[in-house]
This record gives sequence, C-alpha cells and structure tokens, in this order.
Amino acid sequence: MRKVIFWAHLIAGVTAGLVILLMSATGVLLTYEKQMIAWSDRTDLVQPPSTSAVRLPIDDLLRAARENNPDTMVTGLTVSSVPGAPALATIGPRTIALNPYTGTVLGEASPTLRAFFRGVTSWHRWLAVDGPGRQVTRAITGWGNVLFLLIVMAGPFIWFPRKWTAAQFRAVLLFKGGLRGKARDFNWHNVIGIWSFVPLFVIVLSALPMSFTWANRALYRSVGETPPVPAGQAAAARGRGAAPRNGAPASEAAHARVKVERVIEPLWVKAEQQVEGWRTISARFGNNANAPLAFTIDRGTGGQPQLRGTLTLDRATGDVVRWESFDTQSTGRRLRTFSRFAHTGEVFGIVGQTIAGLASAGAVVLVWTGLTLTLRRFNAWRNRRREQLPVFSRRNAA
Repeated sequence: MRKVIFWAHLIAGVTAGLVILLMSATGVLLTYEKQMIAWSDRTDLVQPPSTSAVRLPIDDLLRAARENNPDTMVTGLTVSSVPGAPALATIGPRTIALNPYTGTVLGEASPTLRAFFRGVTSWHRWLAVDGPGRQVTRAITGWGNVLFLLIVMAGPFIWFPRKWTAAQFRAVLLFKGGLRGKARDFNWHNVIGIWSFVPLFVIVLSALPMSFTWANRALYRSVGETPPVPAGQAAAARGRGAAPRNGAPASEAAHARVKVERVIEPLWVKAEQQVEGWRTISARFGNNANAPLAFTIDRGTGGQPQLRGTLTLDRATGDVVRWESFDTQSTGRRLRTFSRFAHTGEVFGIVGQTIAGLASAGAVVLVWTGLTLTLRRFNAWRNRRREQLPVFSRRNAA
C-alpha cells in the first residue's frame, strides 16, 4: 500500500507540478495584499486638521468625487476609521482617494500596486487568460488543486518513517546541515512537507468550492441545506444589464444616480451607529432611488467574515430592512464564507495570513524538490537499464 501511495503521489506531482508551482508562488505574493494596499493608500495629507475635526458629510464627498470625474458615475464609497486612511470612491474601473475632512481629490489610489495584485490574481486563478479561455484555464487550476489535495493527503504516509524511533523522526522533522544533492532535497521535502501539512490541507481543500460548482453544492448539502443559485444564473434571471425601464436614456439613469447619492448621509450615520469599533464602512450605489441601500460594516482586516456584517436600510425612511452578521447566516453560508477566507488564512487575521504565506512558500520548495527527486530517480532507472543491456546494445543506445 505504501508503494501504491508513493507512485500516486509522484505521478500527481509530475502531472500538476508546474500548475501547483505557479499557484503557490502567486499565493506567496498575495499574502499581504490587503495590508499592502491599505498601507500604500494612507498619507499624511488626510490627517485631521485639528483634534476636533470631523469627517465631511458623505454627500459632500460624493459630490467632490463626481465633480472631479463628471463623465463617470460613482458606484461605491468606502470610509475608514483608521488614521491617515483616505475615503475611497469607486469610479468605473478606478479607485479614487479623497481627503475625508476637506473633500480634496488626491488622485487614483495606489494604481500601480492595485494593477500588480490584479495581475497576480489573474495568474493565480486563470493563468492570466481573459475571455472565453478562462473556462479552460479555470478547469486547469481547479483540477491542479484536486491533484494537489491528493498529494498533500498522501504525504504523511510517505514521509513518516517505517520505524518509529527518535532518530528516524528527527530525520524527517528537522533540517540537517551539510547535505547536498539528493540527500538535501530529500531532507527538505520531508521536513517542509510534514510541517506544512495542516495549513496546506486547509488551503487546498478550501479552494475546491471556489473552483467547482459541485464542490460548492457538496459543502451546502453536507449540512442539509439547498445550495444557492450561482451568481451568473441569478443575474441572468433578473435581467441584469438591461436598458433602463421604459426606454429611459442613459442621461436619465445618470440623473437618478445623482439623486440617490444626495440622500446618503443620514443613512451612513445610522450605519456608523450600528456597530461599535468599526474599521471600514462601504456602500455600493445603484440607479434605483427607491431600492434599499446595503452597507458593509467591517471590524476586521477585510478578510474576517466573523467580524463583518451587512446593514440594509430603507432609503426613504431610514428603517432597518435587514441586519445580517456572520452569526445570523445559515450554517452552509457560514461554512462557505469561512472556506473562502480560510484559503488565504485571512479568517485568522495577520497570523493566519502569515502561516498561509509560509505554507505557500513551502509548497514552492516541495514542488521543486519533488521534481528534482523524480528526475534523479528517472536518471538512476535509465542508468540501471543501460547497465543491464548487452555490450553491443549499450553501444547502439549510446
């Protein structure tokens, strides 16, 4: 059985090695994405002008963003309680930074860094392919994850010694100095594999619901719940992207958007009062002036669903339509959300992200050492075959 598991482990590694290497390397680069962008966005230009200074009304911030970009609608706004953090307005594909105390437009927020992480994410998820080809590359990375899960699960059966002695365990649990070549690669492969087993298992397993519809459905059904309709199908059913009702021209839709944005401040204040110790509050705006407005209120780093909630308010009356926190969600939805951020380690905060990043770096080494060990095994097998051939056959082979 050990031999069967070993060969399954080796074949899966050779088959998916390059895909796993790419996903692991890009995973390392994405480890602190949110923190790096937030740090890059902060500036001394948005420090409070005085100890008694308060944020401008949201309506004024939205107006400043619109005046700076008159041809494009403001589709979202995020305000942070962190000192030095600007207000961020989403305008088309761009994120615009504003001084929350003066309304001054500071320009596009960290465009180079955001573009870099978008590119890395594209490689991580779809091998940097756009358009219809993404379905193929998404399947490649998805099945690469499946094979990686099999590799990780098979690892302990191979790495743990046959004889359970202190010396044998030290050989696979601790790095040895002075090793070279095959001995060094074997030692690194064993040690990193064992210490990375648990985080890698969580990272790879939690990626499956994001890669496959069947895995997402299985997660919900495992707790006896009906899986939700995929977002794409739900959007098609609602007719998203259709022209404004009654043939209203785009200018009327834009006018409706302005009207919507002008009555945000009282609702925003209510959202701020909903949760003590909030770090960020975000809202997305639509063209329908009568539709309820949803606020995402976050007390964490942006990747901790247990510290985030959504408050939906009636635009006309300000009444609470719905308050949805992590605790009020169904078990299936909590599992799905937890799975999403367990993949990056963010659900456990900066410590979880660091562990996930180190495990991803370890996976890079595992792939490299695994492939080099496989190549050495193949060369040794080929040399043995050549030595077993008759002399004249060896000359012909040469």
